[in-house]
Amino acid sequence: MEATGTLFGWAFGDSAREDDEKYVEELRQEALENARQAAASRGFGVEPGSEGYAVLRAGDTLVELDTAPDTLVVRCTVKLTGEGADRVHAEGPMNG
Repeated sequence: MEATGTLFGWAFGDSAREDDEKYVEELRQEALENARQAAASRGFGVEPGSEGYAVLRAGDTLVELDTAPDTLVVRCTVKLTGEGADRVHAEGPMNG
């Protein structure tokens, strides 16, 4: 089995719409596309179906969201494929 790494993708949204599931789903897709683009820019692919999401809302996390636009953040974590992917790991808010 090929070793894989992980990478984050991000999307930022309007906190006033955090209860709108269709809107949040659009943000999830935007975060996934951001992760795919970040992976491709490093020469990696994304393992299909590997995506996992976290929706971060102000007051719900230990993360300080005051600096994020509109305070609704969707993070998508994906598994990477390709040579050297096992050396890239998403940690904290960064891609390593």
